[in-house]
Amino acid sequence: MDPALNVLGGPLETCSTAPLTGFFRDGCCNTGPQDSGRHTVCVIVTAEFLAVSKYLGNDLSTPRPEYRFPGLKPGDRWCLCAARFLQATQEFAAPKVVLESTHQRTLDIVPMELLQAHAVET
Repeated sequence: MDPALNVLGGPLETCSTAPLTGFFRDGCCNTGPQDSGRHTVCVIVTAEFLAVSKYLGNDLSTPRPEYRFPGLKPGDRWCLCAARFLQATQEFAAPKVVLESTHQRTLDIVPMELLQAHAVET
């Protein structure tokens, strides 16, 4: 298996282990055939993003222990679905993106320019 790459072409870096994120709950925004939502964008969530996401039907702030999901708070890093990131940009509530921890498969859905426009400085 090839090593996972980020959108910059380098090795995919860890997004978050506290809270533990990723479709595979490995801390990275890895993806595979089982990940139909493509949880590949490493973001730093904001209160505004969490509120808009909840309003749009994707409640990321309420804990769901049955899914090992602690509920997010502003400042947490999380592997977000690429389509949800696009939706957040359209609602003018996009969170910041950590490019080094965002999987290259994101580029199948989200243009690099849009990711760069919301990137954090590292």
